[in-house]
Amino acid sequence: MDQQTKTEIEAAAFRQLVAHLDKRKDAQNIDLMNLAGFCRNCLSKWYKAAAEERGEELDYEQAREVVYGEPYSDWKKKHQKEATPEQLAAFANSEAGK
Repeated sequence: MDQQTKTEIEAAAFRQLVAHLDKRKDAQNIDLMNLAGFCRNCLSKWYKAAAEERGEELDYEQAREVVYGEPYSDWKKKHQKEATPEQLAAFANSEAGK
């Protein structure tokens, strides 16, 4: 496989992951962190870092908008629930929380 094809496949997989997360707004970031050790915010940070590695200026909020599909503050108001004590305890005991 040539590098261009590989890059296109990786980009398609990223777009599918973002679309999947958009469909699963019920999957809260803390649940993702507890289960998989990453969340939408992590994905936003990785996106920002990848842009910067290529000389592109992109701030964290712009990267979040790519991942969340809207400004994070709007998404948070509409979809983010308060973390339960159980979720917070699980996070504190997880690899992600250490």
